[in-house]
Amino acid sequence: MTIEPKPSHKKPDTAIYERVESKVRSYCRAMPRQFNRAEGVWLYDDQGGRYLDFLSGCSTLNYGHNHPILKQALIDYISADGITHGLDMHTDAKADFLDALETVILKPRGLDYRVMFTGPTGTNAVEAALKLARKITGRELVISFTNGFHGMTLGSLACTGNEGKRGGAGVPLNHVTHEPYDAYFGAEVNTAELLDQRLTDPSSGLDKPAAIIVETTQGEGGLNTVSPEWLRAIADIAKRHGALLIVDDIQAGLGRTGGFFSFEEAGIKPDIVTLAKSLSGIGQPFALTLFKPEHDQWSPGEHNGTFRGNNHAFVTAAAAIRHFWSTDTFEKDVKRRGDYLEMRLSRMAGQHDLATRGRGMMRGIDMKTGEAAKRVTSAAFDRGLIIETSGAYDEIVKVLAPLIIEEDVFARGLDILEECVNLALAPAFNVAAD
Repeated sequence: MTIEPKPSHKKPDTAIYERVESKVRSYCRAMPRQFNRAEGVWLYDDQGGRYLDFLSGCSTLNYGHNHPILKQALIDYISADGITHGLDMHTDAKADFLDALETVILKPRGLDYRVMFTGPTGTNAVEAALKLARKITGRELVISFTNGFHGMTLGSLACTGNEGKRGGAGVPLNHVTHEPYDAYFGAEVNTAELLDQRLTDPSSGLDKPAAIIVETTQGEGGLNTVSPEWLRAIADIAKRHGALLIVDDIQAGLGRTGGFFSFEEAGIKPDIVTLAKSLSGIGQPFALTLFKPEHDQWSPGEHNGTFRGNNHAFVTAAAAIRHFWSTDTFEKDVKRRGDYLEMRLSRMAGQHDLATRGRGMMRGIDMKTGEAAKRVTSAAFDRGLIIETSGAYDEIVKVLAPLIIEEDVFARGLDILEECVNLALAPAFNVAAD
């Protein structure tokens, strides 16, 4: 198979969308094609175009589109008339998933967590985590961090920093304070020490928190990444001040930044962990909230959701865990690809006095302005490469290629990205833009 993308340039008939669908839609505006098939790292449109996917459903498709092992597991299950929807009833599919999670992931890492099946999206998992922390501690305040993103429902939105997203709430977003993330004021300022000082000082005005919630790498906030030392300090601060530490691993987990959990390198064991996105491995909606056994203080049905029993997702998630995580081969492959991505992005950045962001296979290049970043992503799409932006000003061009991408295809995609970065910053382009 050729490694070259083949974009089409004929825009689809969008009348049905313009007539019926809400204006809230976003990705289709930047990628105006009618997609009808996907395989591995490729998306195909109805005009025969082929696009290399460096978006991966915002890290929902870490194992690529329609991975054959996961697809076959689901086909076999459906063909056998397996349970589709089970609320929180016992099913073969759920038992098999729990066994895979416990034996392949949790026990080898020395982690003892209860598993809560929430509604099937990341924001559902975060809402459950916040509610549980407040229930356990009897406190209301949650400490989040600048540039954090945790979801779009009201509780998780209160923990989100983005002004535009917060503005859609329509009501005050209370009981959360946004403290400075690692290196928010520059590498010379230790923001963990500042937080500890504020919590220790009885006159600081900062109430004792129920929880501290953090992303180890901020997906939507601009690929800002914490150091292991800072994360260990935050874990210690939470413990000393009676708060629960919540790690939101919805985008950074499941291999995207290296290990199955993004916090493994720091050697911590959070009180609560949220997972979603690539958990099912095949794009099926699925989310979990994990917490230490002593925190399992729910009453039956106290928090639930109709679609917490997506058995199709259980089937593919179990298959993904056993196939990719039973040995360290996949993790080593991801590490190698992440190192290559870092090298290529650093080279691009160095040519234009730019900076890189992120960790593992969750990296990007800071184009300094949203306008420049948009020129990159637009030029990339015209060349058959799907890629998006993030950051407070959409200034980061973010690479979220599937973790299973072949080296030669990955190299070709990064060649296209480098070409587009050079084009976006070329004097002739900027003169024309002015």
